[in-house]
Amino acid sequence: MIAALLAGLALGGVYALAASGIVMSYISSGILNFAFAAEAYFIARLYYYLHIQHGWGIAPAAVLSVLVVAPALGVVLWAVLFRFLQLASSLIKIVVTIGLSVCLGAVTILLFGNNSVGAPPGLAPQPEPIYHVAGASLTLDQIIIYVCVIVVIGGGAAVLKFSEIGLQIRATVNSDAMTKLSGINPTRVAVTVWAGSTLIAGLAGVLLAPIVGLDLNDYTVLIAAAFAAVVAARLRSVGIAVAVGIAMGVVTTLLERYLPPTSTFTAEVIPSVPFIFIFLVIVYFAIRRIGMDETGDVGGPLDRAIAPQGGSDVALARAAEIARGPGGPVRKSAPFAALIGVVLLIEFSGGVWTGVVGLGLAYAIIFLSYTAMAGEGGLVWLCQITFAGIGAITTAELATNNGWPVIPAAIIGGLLCSVIGLIIGLLTLRLADIYSALVTLTFGLMVEQLVFNLPSINNYGAGITLNPPSFASSERGYSWMMLIIFCVMALLVATFRRSTLGLDVNAVRWSLPAGMSVGINNLLVKVSLCAMGAFLAGVGGAFYAMYAGAATPGDFSTFTGLIWLAVLVTVGVRSNSAALVAGLSFAFVPQIFTAYLSPWWGQIPPALFGLGAILVARNPEGTLAMHARQIEGLFKRDRRDPLAVVVAADQAEQPAAQAALASSQSPEEVPNR
Repeated sequence: MIAALLAGLALGGVYALAASGIVMSYISSGILNFAFAAEAYFIARLYYYLHIQHGWGIAPAAVLSVLVVAPALGVVLWAVLFRFLQLASSLIKIVVTIGLSVCLGAVTILLFGNNSVGAPPGLAPQPEPIYHVAGASLTLDQIIIYVCVIVVIGGGAAVLKFSEIGLQIRATVNSDAMTKLSGINPTRVAVTVWAGSTLIAGLAGVLLAPIVGLDLNDYTVLIAAAFAAVVAARLRSVGIAVAVGIAMGVVTTLLERYLPPTSTFTAEVIPSVPFIFIFLVIVYFAIRRIGMDETGDVGGPLDRAIAPQGGSDVALARAAEIARGPGGPVRKSAPFAALIGVVLLIEFSGGVWTGVVGLGLAYAIIFLSYTAMAGEGGLVWLCQITFAGIGAITTAELATNNGWPVIPAAIIGGLLCSVIGLIIGLLTLRLADIYSALVTLTFGLMVEQLVFNLPSINNYGAGITLNPPSFASSERGYSWMMLIIFCVMALLVATFRRSTLGLDVNAVRWSLPAGMSVGINNLLVKVSLCAMGAFLAGVGGAFYAMYAGAATPGDFSTFTGLIWLAVLVTVGVRSNSAALVAGLSFAFVPQIFTAYLSPWWGQIPPALFGLGAILVARNPEGTLAMHARQIEGLFKRDRRDPLAVVVAADQAEQPAAQAALASSQSPEEVPNR
């Protein structure tokens, strides 16, 4: 019992460190850092590289990696990335940090290799000293974790609460502009916070290595578990985050001690402990009617009014689109050009590449679910890949094990996902975007642990066989089938966009109070979007599994879904054409690298996709819309008077600035009319 408690306190201490670093950066900037795990892994691999692979001593390796490189990394990331996100929408903030996580993880593997290390050393010398407390063994690494938790969290809490810099941090989050008027330099405060947060990430990464080994996936899962403590703290209280983090570690180790070690139930429950904590916390908040809104949203009307380009690149882009009126010829012809390109690829590509076109179209159908939910409704959900997996498994169960025709089985799978999406939509109706993102991420991870790992579904990693219909058994036949299905689903999204319900969605996204004042039913709007988005993901997942020949749960990892979202937002989250381009890109680029380059280059596509998501911070409308606008500008340049261009640009900026001053909402909510 004592040994389990000591081990639990060590694991909980790492959870507490991670949660405190995440909360600290959110308090100061309003950015929930989904790249925290990648930062921790990068520093841990650097420490291992210096200490083990190059023979450095523990002290110099730890000082350089944790105390020098980690805070320097935080400063660089703030300078080139995070400082541009202060007034961005929740979707852009989430996608950019996800892109950073993907890119940094791939770069780490490129630099240090992809070999997992089972039992790397921590900060204790080897052989590691072992002490005995009340008959239980206590390692020096565990003692170091206890000391680090006390020093870092205790010292950090004291600084935030009692020091002048802590007061400055709390002032900066409320209003950058007002902080400047008080004589405080917000840049210095932000640099300090991000340096400290990344230092905590590096320290947590080094301390975590002896517990879980050096593997990016394990780091990502365990740091994601720390988000349970962040939710319990309502993104604000470091003390509550620390307490919940320690409690999760203790409960985890106690369950490991007292549950049967060979039981399947034990293997499923232990990784799910943090996600059960999140569920219990949300239920508690709902019963007590405790608000879970983003009351700490950064910046006020003054910040947005004086910010470059009217306070937001998104607001400027949409205001300019309103000023221009209907899209130009390039944007109007983009869907037809994309479809013609797909037809040419199907007919003239040979061999395996013809099937890759079909795979890209399956991705595109799933990406349409993001287009409907995030692009149209502004709903930030991180479990669309889970719906794709549920749709694939349901279809395989009906078609392979029960003799159903494949296409009706896929529709039933989509409808099942639609019901689940509707239920989640009802549960998250009153949650802010950040909490919705965390809740749906938790749902995805729980389904992955508790459902996808069932022996009847996982089948030792082989999944359930799922073959396409007989008329689509060839590569070309499958691709033609996928093109037809994509067109049907894209038409469904386009019809919804132009329907009365779609107009209600746009109105509610513009202003919820204004929409409700004219009789728009917010409940109907939200659950309709959730149901449709889940349906699209489920159907797309079924046809994706047909390409692979089986519904394999390993293909539907929750963190892979984060890459999917990042890829789509990079191309453009509000366009059906962008979903098509993003799907084909995600299918072709890795295949090209795999077919023509050495295995070392396999991490380049994820790094490129992550980098593209990072660039969304500077180009929120997506690359497809940006290039279309640039091409239209080239055609019009010679036919427009230069003075008229300047006047039109000035007029385009005015609606964004006026909306920022007149509304308490972020100007990212300016509608795309």
